[in-house]
Amino acid sequence: MSEQAKPRTLFVASTGGHLDELLRLRARLEPSAGEAHWATADTAQSRELLACESVSWMPIVPSKDLAGALACLPRAARIIAAVKPDRVVSTGAALALPFFVAARARRVPCHYVESAARSEGPSLTGRLSGRLPGVRLYTQYRGWAGGRWRWAGSVFDGYEPVAAVAQPEAGLRRVVVTLGTQGGFPFRRGLEALVRVLPEVCAPGAEILWQTGGTDASGLGIDARPTVAPGVLQEWARAADLVVAHAGGGSALLALDAGRSPFLLPRVHAHGEHTDDHQVLIAEELARRGLAVHADPGDLRADALLRAAGGRVTRRAGAPVLLA
Repeated sequence: MSEQAKPRTLFVASTGGHLDELLRLRARLEPSAGEAHWATADTAQSRELLACESVSWMPIVPSKDLAGALACLPRAARIIAAVKPDRVVSTGAALALPFFVAARARRVPCHYVESAARSEGPSLTGRLSGRLPGVRLYTQYRGWAGGRWRWAGSVFDGYEPVAAVAQPEAGLRRVVVTLGTQGGFPFRRGLEALVRVLPEVCAPGAEILWQTGGTDASGLGIDARPTVAPGVLQEWARAADLVVAHAGGGSALLALDAGRSPFLLPRVHAHGEHTDDHQVLIAEELARRGLAVHADPGDLRADALLRAAGGRVTRRAGAPVLLA
């Protein structure tokens, strides 16, 4: 590869927030990507987001499923051999590991950018990636950069808050609620809190889109949809008075892209709602930047929902992500 040539890049990410982050960081990479190929799980989200891309479809590997990641190694090796990338770039999660192992066996440079959810230190995937020789490590937070971990800027650097807007006097007319699409971690506590408090801020006959993922919504009297096409969800978010989401990275980015300051209800590990408390970290980081409002479902109040409804966000150019 000549000095001026752009590297052929293999982008690897699990679906959900990891894929959303990598798509946004791609445009900021230096050196920028030339020919690109993607490896991710085959879901409705990834099919829509990568419709115009070259993609190798992988099985879904749940969070912290090291056995599932290891089972992907033969397929990852075949993809590396076929694509012949000059580098592999990943934001995780477990799907990154088989590709890093296969790529390093061929001496292909690898770059791991830790998720924006990890404001206090690396994830399990980040720690395991750090044990592989030749994998460069990047954090999106200055606070814990050091050693092999370089600060790379944050995917959230591409947004900034702007002046708040007034809300309809008769109440909110259009609301989006999204709990993401991944199963395995029901969030009934969040749904019950919203069913209790949303009527206090909504106008009579308000339209509410409920994307509930794997959470059972029976008995709550709502029109729950386990999944909504990404394009439809984006259209609703752009027209909504309020976007309420679990504090998954992808759901937060959906609201920010729509120019909305989301209200975030983070899943909590102690309630069995996720494997750890990374959603709490996302919510706190976005609140610190003035980009979101958050609360635990048990503390949900109408005034906090209205504060988020008034918030607006604009896009800005983030600094380049420099890959060593």
